[in-house]
Amino acid sequence: MTVRFGGITALDKISFSVPVGKIVGLIGPNGAGKTTLFNCLSRLYNCSEGSIVFEGRSLLEVPQHRIAELGIGRTFQNLALFGSMSVLDNVMVGRHCRTSTGFVSNALRLPRVGVEAAATRARALELVRLLDLEAVASSSVSQLPFATKKRVEMARALAADPKLLLLDEPASGLNHEEVNALGALIRDVRDRLGITVLLVEHHMSLVMSVSDKVVALNFGRKIADGTPAEVRAHPDVIQAYLGVAA
Repeated sequence: MTVRFGGITALDKISFSVPVGKIVGLIGPNGAGKTTLFNCLSRLYNCSEGSIVFEGRSLLEVPQHRIAELGIGRTFQNLALFGSMSVLDNVMVGRHCRTSTGFVSNALRLPRVGVEAAATRARALELVRLLDLEAVASSSVSQLPFATKKRVEMARALAADPKLLLLDEPASGLNHEEVNALGALIRDVRDRLGITVLLVEHHMSLVMSVSDKVVALNFGRKIADGTPAEVRAHPDVIQAYLGVAA
């Protein structure tokens, strides 16, 4: 796909696949187009040319508000949590696309509303336990350390039962120990929930340690695509990061 903003080409004929059940790392220097690509996948942006296919279906035909329901969840580079709400309530919000009762049903307090609410809470509690958030489940998100907030946002994204999880710089702002724990968590989530992960990250050791495949961008173009070892040794990737010929 190609994405243009006026006379600026943010993505230039980018093409790659994300295999089912794998962790794919998307890397590149600042301004390479990584977040633009994520915003196209979640339909916040429209691509100027090309297509985005998910399970054989064009995402360009899907309204923005149906993306989560289709099976795509994401976190954001800048946290987008509800600070005044508890951890559990934040995770429950992520379950909204999997509920079916509407305003009238809730206003009339029909029996199925209570059943659905109980199921939503039960699923949220499962994810709270999975991401080791039980101790802070009732705490206001605004009171939590940054690394914990990152896990809350991941839990909220997982509450929609995504088939594809988009992680936008989850290691940003974390220390070395927290980054190592995050890597183990990403692998654990993939293995236990059987989902596919597309990871945008500047932390190279994290990307190379957890990814089955890595795609490298630079100035809106794909410069490498392969295993972590292949991409790490690619001359164009070395030049993009170090500014010298390999």
